[in-house]
Amino acid sequence: MPELFTFFGLISHDKTFIYMAHMLLSAGLALLIARYAMANLQLVPKGTQNLMEAYLGGVLQMGIDVMGEEDARRYVPLVATIGLFVAIANLIGVVPGFEAPTAFLEMPLALAIVVFVYYNYEGIKRQGVVKYFKHFLGPVWWLYWLMFPIEIVSHFSRLVSLSFRLFGNVKGDDMFLMVLLMLAPWILPMVPFALLTFMALLQAFIFMMLTTVYIGSAVAVEEH
Repeated sequence: MPELFTFFGLISHDKTFIYMAHMLLSAGLALLIARYAMANLQLVPKGTQNLMEAYLGGVLQMGIDVMGEEDARRYVPLVATIGLFVAIANLIGVVPGFEAPTAFLEMPLALAIVVFVYYNYEGIKRQGVVKYFKHFLGPVWWLYWLMFPIEIVSHFSRLVSLSFRLFGNVKGDDMFLMVLLMLAPWILPMVPFALLTFMALLQAFIFMMLTTVYIGSAVAVEEH
Protein backbone atom coordinates (compact mmCIF):
# COMPACT_ATOMS: atom_id res chain seq x y z
CA MET A 1 0.00 0.00 0.00
CA PRO A 2 1.46 3.40 -0.99
CA GLU A 3 2.13 6.11 1.55
CA LEU A 4 -0.58 8.65 2.28
CA PHE A 5 -0.15 11.79 0.19
CA THR A 6 0.38 14.99 2.17
CA PHE A 7 1.20 18.53 1.13
CA PHE A 8 4.08 18.59 3.59
CA GLY A 9 5.36 15.44 1.93
CA LEU A 10 6.05 17.54 -1.17
CA ILE A 11 8.70 19.36 0.86
CA SER A 12 10.27 16.30 2.45
CA HIS A 13 9.44 12.61 2.76
CA ASP A 14 11.10 12.42 6.16
CA LYS A 15 8.64 10.95 8.67
CA THR A 16 9.82 13.19 11.50
CA PHE A 17 9.39 16.33 9.39
CA ILE A 18 5.87 15.35 8.32
CA TYR A 19 4.90 14.52 11.90
CA MET A 20 6.36 17.72 13.36
CA ALA A 21 4.80 19.86 10.63
CA HIS A 22 1.31 18.48 11.27
CA MET A 23 1.74 18.67 15.03
CA LEU A 24 2.83 22.32 14.88
CA LEU A 25 -0.03 23.04 12.50
CA SER A 26 -2.47 21.51 15.00
CA ALA A 27 -1.00 23.52 17.86
CA GLY A 28 -1.11 26.70 15.78
CA LEU A 29 -4.76 26.17 14.86
CA ALA A 30 -5.66 25.52 18.51
CA LEU A 31 -3.95 28.76 19.54
CA LEU A 32 -5.65 30.71 16.75
CA ILE A 33 -9.09 29.40 17.71
CA ALA A 34 -8.55 30.23 21.36
CA ARG A 35 -7.17 33.66 20.44
CA TYR A 36 -10.05 34.41 18.11
CA ALA A 37 -12.63 33.33 20.70
CA MET A 38 -11.10 35.73 23.24
CA ALA A 39 -10.41 38.61 20.86
CA ASN A 40 -13.72 40.38 21.44
CA LEU A 41 -15.36 39.01 24.58
CA GLN A 42 -19.00 39.97 24.99
CA LEU A 43 -21.50 39.60 27.82
CA VAL A 44 -23.84 37.77 25.46
CA PRO A 45 -21.51 35.40 23.60
CA LYS A 46 -21.88 34.64 19.93
CA GLY A 47 -19.90 32.91 17.23
CA THR A 48 -16.60 31.40 18.25
CA GLN A 49 -16.89 32.74 21.80
CA ASN A 50 -20.25 31.02 22.21
CA LEU A 51 -18.86 27.74 20.86
CA MET A 52 -15.80 27.93 23.10
CA GLU A 53 -17.85 28.74 26.20
CA ALA A 54 -20.14 25.81 25.47
CA TYR A 55 -17.09 23.55 25.11
CA LEU A 56 -15.53 24.77 28.36
CA GLY A 57 -18.88 24.39 30.11
CA GLY A 58 -19.08 20.77 28.97
CA VAL A 59 -15.53 20.05 30.12
CA LEU A 60 -16.25 21.69 33.47
CA GLN A 61 -19.43 19.68 33.96
CA MET A 62 -17.59 16.46 33.17
CA GLY A 63 -14.96 17.38 35.74
CA ILE A 64 -17.61 18.20 38.35
CA ASP A 65 -19.18 14.77 37.88
CA VAL A 66 -15.80 13.12 38.47
CA MET A 67 -14.04 15.21 41.14
CA GLY A 68 -16.34 17.96 42.38
CA GLU A 69 -16.61 21.60 41.37
CA GLU A 70 -13.52 22.95 43.16
CA ASP A 71 -11.10 20.46 41.63
CA ALA A 72 -12.88 20.59 38.27
CA ARG A 73 -12.30 24.35 38.03
CA ARG A 74 -8.67 23.82 39.00
CA TYR A 75 -7.94 21.32 36.23
CA VAL A 76 -10.31 22.46 33.48
CA PRO A 77 -7.60 24.53 31.69
CA LEU A 78 -5.38 21.47 31.27
CA VAL A 79 -8.17 19.06 30.29
CA ALA A 80 -9.80 21.52 27.89
CA THR A 81 -6.47 22.35 26.23
CA ILE A 82 -5.66 18.68 25.72
CA GLY A 83 -9.13 18.02 24.33
CA LEU A 84 -8.97 20.92 21.87
CA PHE A 85 -5.45 20.03 20.73
CA VAL A 86 -6.25 16.34 20.22
CA ALA A 87 -9.53 17.10 18.45
CA ILE A 88 -7.84 19.43 15.95
CA ALA A 89 -4.97 16.97 15.47
CA ASN A 90 -7.49 14.21 14.72
CA LEU A 91 -9.64 16.34 12.41
CA ILE A 92 -6.67 17.36 10.28
CA GLY A 93 -6.39 13.74 9.14
CA VAL A 94 -9.90 13.90 7.67
CA VAL A 95 -8.82 16.64 5.24
CA PRO A 96 -7.21 15.16 2.09
CA GLY A 97 -3.61 16.26 1.79
CA PHE A 98 -3.01 16.27 5.52
CA GLU A 99 -2.22 13.52 8.03
CA ALA A 100 -3.29 13.46 11.64
CA PRO A 101 -0.22 13.81 13.91
CA THR A 102 -2.01 11.50 16.33
CA ALA A 103 -1.59 8.78 13.69
CA PHE A 104 2.11 8.83 14.67
CA LEU A 105 2.69 7.00 17.96
CA GLU A 106 5.07 9.71 19.16
CA MET A 107 2.33 12.27 19.83
CA PRO A 108 -0.20 10.06 21.70
CA LEU A 109 2.64 8.57 23.74
CA ALA A 110 4.04 12.01 24.61
CA LEU A 111 0.59 13.21 25.70
CA ALA A 112 0.05 10.03 27.71
CA ILE A 113 3.39 10.50 29.51
CA VAL A 114 2.49 14.12 30.32
CA VAL A 115 -0.87 13.05 31.77
CA PHE A 116 0.72 10.15 33.67
CA VAL A 117 3.41 12.31 35.27
CA TYR A 118 1.00 15.14 36.01
CA TYR A 119 -1.73 13.16 37.75
CA ASN A 120 0.80 11.28 39.88
CA TYR A 121 2.47 14.56 40.78
CA GLU A 122 -0.87 16.09 41.74
CA GLY A 123 -1.80 13.02 43.78
CA ILE A 124 1.48 13.11 45.71
CA LYS A 125 1.22 16.87 46.15
CA ARG A 126 -2.33 16.65 47.48
CA GLN A 127 -2.05 13.52 49.62
CA GLY A 128 1.64 13.27 50.41
CA VAL A 129 3.92 10.43 49.33
CA VAL A 130 2.94 7.99 52.09
CA LYS A 131 -0.83 8.42 51.80
CA TYR A 132 -0.77 8.40 48.02
CA PHE A 133 1.14 5.16 47.68
CA LYS A 134 -0.72 3.62 50.61
CA HIS A 135 -3.73 3.58 48.33
CA PHE A 136 -1.81 1.14 46.12
CA LEU A 137 -1.75 -1.41 48.94
CA GLY A 138 -5.46 -2.15 48.93
CA PRO A 139 -7.87 -2.47 51.89
CA VAL A 140 -6.57 -5.76 53.36
CA TRP A 141 -3.15 -5.72 55.03
CA TRP A 142 -2.28 -9.33 54.34
CA LEU A 143 -2.69 -8.72 50.59
CA TYR A 144 -0.35 -5.72 50.51
CA TRP A 145 2.43 -7.80 48.95
CA LEU A 146 0.11 -8.75 46.06
CA MET A 147 -1.89 -5.57 45.55
CA PHE A 148 1.06 -3.15 45.37
CA PRO A 149 2.73 -4.64 42.23
CA ILE A 150 -0.70 -5.09 40.63
CA GLU A 151 -1.52 -1.43 41.21
CA ILE A 152 1.87 -0.33 39.88
CA VAL A 153 1.36 -2.36 36.69
CA SER A 154 -2.19 -1.04 36.43
CA HIS A 155 -1.02 2.57 36.57
CA PHE A 156 1.71 2.05 33.98
CA SER A 157 -0.79 0.28 31.73
CA ARG A 158 -2.63 3.60 31.54
CA LEU A 159 0.19 4.81 29.32
CA VAL A 160 -0.71 2.06 26.88
CA SER A 161 -4.43 2.69 27.29
CA LEU A 162 -4.11 6.39 26.51
CA SER A 163 -1.54 6.27 23.75
CA PHE A 164 -2.33 3.11 21.76
CA ARG A 165 -6.09 3.63 21.83
CA LEU A 166 -5.74 7.06 20.27
CA PHE A 167 -2.95 6.04 17.89
CA GLY A 168 -4.68 2.85 16.73
CA ASN A 169 -8.06 4.42 16.04
CA VAL A 170 -6.71 7.47 14.23
CA LYS A 171 -4.24 5.40 12.20
CA GLY A 172 -7.06 3.07 11.23
CA ASP A 173 -9.19 6.01 10.11
CA ASP A 174 -6.31 7.35 7.99
CA MET A 175 -5.86 3.98 6.30
CA PHE A 176 -9.61 3.71 5.71
CA LEU A 177 -9.66 7.14 4.07
CA MET A 178 -6.61 6.29 1.95
CA VAL A 179 -8.30 3.16 0.60
CA LEU A 180 -11.44 5.13 -0.27
CA LEU A 181 -9.43 7.79 -2.08
CA MET A 182 -7.65 5.07 -4.08
CA LEU A 183 -10.89 3.33 -5.08
CA ALA A 184 -13.08 6.36 -5.77
CA PRO A 185 -11.26 9.66 -5.41
CA TRP A 186 -14.21 11.99 -6.05
CA ILE A 187 -17.69 10.99 -4.87
CA LEU A 188 -17.54 7.93 -2.62
CA PRO A 189 -15.24 9.43 0.06
CA MET A 190 -17.83 12.18 0.71
CA VAL A 191 -20.13 9.62 2.32
CA PRO A 192 -17.91 8.47 5.23
CA PHE A 193 -16.41 11.92 5.97
CA ALA A 194 -19.12 12.56 8.56
CA LEU A 195 -18.31 9.24 10.25
CA LEU A 196 -14.58 9.99 10.23
CA THR A 197 -15.24 13.43 11.72
CA PHE A 198 -17.38 11.90 14.45
CA MET A 199 -14.69 9.33 15.24
CA ALA A 200 -12.03 12.05 15.42
CA LEU A 201 -14.09 14.00 17.95
CA LEU A 202 -14.98 10.83 19.85
CA GLN A 203 -11.34 9.84 20.32
CA ALA A 204 -10.52 13.34 21.57
CA PHE A 205 -13.40 13.11 24.04
CA ILE A 206 -12.26 9.68 25.29
CA PHE A 207 -8.70 10.93 25.82
CA MET A 208 -10.01 13.98 27.65
CA MET A 209 -12.40 11.90 29.76
CA LEU A 210 -9.69 9.42 30.78
CA THR A 211 -7.42 12.33 31.71
CA THR A 212 -10.17 13.72 33.94
CA VAL A 213 -10.78 10.34 35.57
CA TYR A 214 -7.09 9.73 36.24
CA ILE A 215 -6.59 13.17 37.78
CA GLY A 216 -9.77 12.82 39.80
CA SER A 217 -8.80 9.43 41.19
CA ALA A 218 -5.33 10.70 42.08
CA VAL A 219 -6.44 13.80 44.01
CA ALA A 220 -9.30 11.95 45.72
CA VAL A 221 -7.21 9.07 47.10
CA GLU A 222 -7.90 10.00 50.72
CA GLU A 223 -11.66 10.15 50.28
CA HIS A 224 -11.67 6.95 48.23
